[in-house]
Amino acid sequence: MTRPRDPAWDSLWDSVEAAVPERGTGASGDRAAERAAQPAADHASSTPASAALGLKLIVRTDGAARGNPGPASSGAALIEAVGPASRRSDAPPIATISEYLGIQTNNVAEYTAVTRALALAHELGAREIEMLLDSKLIVEQLHGRWRVKDAKLIPLHAEARASLARFARWSATHVPRAQNKQADALCNEAIDRAQAGGERVVVVRPK
Repeated sequence: MTRPRDPAWDSLWDSVEAAVPERGTGASGDRAAERAAQPAADHASSTPASAALGLKLIVRTDGAARGNPGPASSGAALIEAVGPASRRSDAPPIATISEYLGIQTNNVAEYTAVTRALALAHELGAREIEMLLDSKLIVEQLHGRWRVKDAKLIPLHAEARASLARFARWSATHVPRAQNKQADALCNEAIDRAQAGGERVVVVRPK
């Protein structure tokens, strides 16, 4: 699948792209459940010790497609992990992404949101990533427990795995959709903004 490109993302793609061998929106959730949610697995890499100076980010992403396929978007909220409160669904992010993707399927939009968020996290110097995602498909495929059968998702999955290898440690946990309202709102904002003639991509970075 040809990945949509946008000038606003050129610097991110340049910093994170790596060669990979081919391989065969809602109400507030239960805060007690959020605090109880723990990463399904931790993955450590051989990242140099100097990366230990980086920060840890909690990453919440979502993808939307009105029609599936239809007008689609990706959204992501990156929150600095500074304690239990940072895992609340309303924890304030330090960076966000809201991007219109054109006509895509929901799963393509979901995966694109993950790759965009990982690119931004790497740009910000994150050492460790804790992903809290409402897509069980992506969580299971990133952990290698489910196969990637959809040809449109294979390159996005490969890109996500290559990006994850750049962090010292990462985890991905499935959470209820109700706990992902920030990323969901960013998706809806992107579609509404683009259909009104606004910017295709809005990325907010720390000042």
